Amino acid sequence: MKAKEILKTMKPYKPGKGIEEVKEEYGLDRIVKLASNENPFGFSPEVQKELPALIEKLEIYPDGYSAAIRKKVAQFINVNEDQLIFGNGSDEVVQIVCRTFLEPGTNTVMATPTFPQYRHNALIEGAEVREVPLVDGHHDLDEMLNQVDEHTRVLWICTPNNPTGVHIDHDHLQSVVERCPEHVLIVIDEAYYEYLEAEDAFDSLAGLKEHSNLMVLRTFSKAYGLAGLRIGYGVAHPDIIQVLEPAREPFNTSTVAQAAAIIALDDQAFIQKSVEENRKNKKKLMKFCDDNGISYYDSQANFILVHLPISGDAMFEHLLTKGFIVRSGEALGLPNTIRLTIGKEEDMERIQEEMKQRIASGVS
Repeated sequence: MKAKEILKTMKPYKPGKGIEEVKEEYGLDRIVKLASNENPFGFSPEVQKELPALIEKLEIYPDGYSAAIRKKVAQFINVNEDQLIFGNGSDEVVQIVCRTFLEPGTNTVMATPTFPQYRHNALIEGAEVREVPLVDGHHDLDEMLNQVDEHTRVLWICTPNNPTGVHIDHDHLQSVVERCPEHVLIVIDEAYYEYLEAEDAFDSLAGLKEHSNLMVLRTFSKAYGLAGLRIGYGVAHPDIIQVLEPAREPFNTSTVAQAAAIIALDDQAFIQKSVEENRKNKKKLMKFCDDNGISYYDSQANFILVHLPISGDAMFEHLLTKGFIVRSGEALGLPNTIRLTIGKEEDMERIQEEMKQRIASGVS
């Protein structure tokens, strides 16, 4: 059997260490996972309350058109229903975009480092990947546009960017949208949209009304806390959605995920509380870094990329022994950093003390 040659050079996505794995390895009773940018406050209690009713009739296939959640999201963000496509997390929408538009002889442009699934799926489709290094954590938008040519099919923009957490302001993103050729699909990934508090942020949904080659991705995995159910969506011109739909697997979002997302969307009080707690605890982490001479990127997400005087792997290993799972920046292409999800207040106080002690030890 002969697989695609490109797959021989690729590795599957490697998630962070699991809680039970770390417990067993280090003999710990309690683990705090701050590696995957999940919501430490869980998910809407209204979803919890309705879960027993959601697991009935599991022998029946889900609604392949996602009609109920489609109607709900369309009303919530004020778009037409035919402007939406749903996926098994926004990750799958990324895959659908690549499956639809990319093939050998085409190319796609993105920043690096950024969300790795853009590159991963593009390579599988045989497209050339053109990566432009970040500048101080930000997309180098001018150089990204310089990389666009007649064979470019997709331009990926992640804002706030994962793993740096920085956002692209309105003027810069508006300039990109206006200057990018119309034959290129501009995908703006807003997985962390709910955490965005910058007043100069680009209004992507308004941009959709003016630019037919724009697509916006959002998810229920982060602020909404439904990562375990896997549901996200894309918003674009109806003509783009119509082209994408044949590349989408039938019944790709589950009955439970669709129903839970509807309930979660109604509970904006939970979102507001989660976002406020994130903001408060993030500011305390920033102050800790400032007080201890530790630099970081000014994140607009629910995580911070922290620059260390020691290797990210060294800090990662130390924190593991203390019951904290974080993400080392070494594997992300950002040496001497860790990406740290903002957790609950008491956990953040503990991890800050552990970080301080490890740095003070002076061992790299």
